[in-house]
Amino acid sequence: MALRLSREDGAVALSDWELKPLMKPKRDELIGLFGVRSVIMGILNVTPDSFSDGGRFEARDAALAQAKKLAADGADVIDVGAESTRPGFTPVAEDVELARLKPILPALIEAVEKPISIDTSKAAVARYAISLGAAVVNDVWGLQKDPAMADTVAEGEAAVVIMHNRDGVDPNLDIIADMRRFFDHSLMLADKAGIPRPLIMLDPGIGFGKTKDQNLFVLRRLGQFLDYRLPLLIGISRKSLLGAMVGAEVESRLVATVAANLAAAAQGASIFRVHDVAEHVAAFKVFDAIQRA
Repeated sequence: MALRLSREDGAVALSDWELKPLMKPKRDELIGLFGVRSVIMGILNVTPDSFSDGGRFEARDAALAQAKKLAADGADVIDVGAESTRPGFTPVAEDVELARLKPILPALIEAVEKPISIDTSKAAVARYAISLGAAVVNDVWGLQKDPAMADTVAEGEAAVVIMHNRDGVDPNLDIIADMRRFFDHSLMLADKAGIPRPLIMLDPGIGFGKTKDQNLFVLRRLGQFLDYRLPLLIGISRKSLLGAMVGAEVESRLVATVAANLAAAAQGASIFRVHDVAEHVAAFKVFDAIQRA
């Protein structure tokens, strides 16, 4: 089994995971931050239809410039996505997702010193990104959508974000119990594939398959997931949940986003996926200093 990358893909021909050793130091540096301070994940969408920045970073030069800005602003890891998962999104085929990444990802991994995360639920896309040096797979379906995903992550020795998700919204659902069932199943898949626990993060999936009240309920009760002894990642940046609460359009939701992330940190979250990196780095310097005092 070998993945061959042509020069047109932005890399010379390589056997499976030949670039993996270059990824490991970045992966381990990122993992080493957990429990030391809050970790900031900068968002880079190379899509035409993401809710906040769709179409802005599809071009190679624009994507590279934004990745460098996120790194300069203090992002600890940069999360690259080529398929929008906003409410009402249109799923794209694997070849479309890869076509969006191939002009950008090889150059981005070479140009940016920070670890790169690939935001995908497709094993083939994850395999391509890991082969180039991506250190994290951020799967919004928690290893449960693509049967090959867990084995792909394990073979590539990448870290992984397991996010809770649902096909539909049920306001009568015990959302905490549903999330625990989901996480338990995902962690079983991870264990079976051989993904080490220190490489796993959990994401409650704010805005995915939940009502507004359920989202707020989960944020208030994040501490109920600390018994997994895994870092909790929060992705609430600029989301409509916040916009509805403060009456703000997408670009005016910074204060609401910072407030939500600080509240989540107070409940035990440690990784924050955000659009506005510099502002969150500053906010968490203060938060972490108070926590350590």
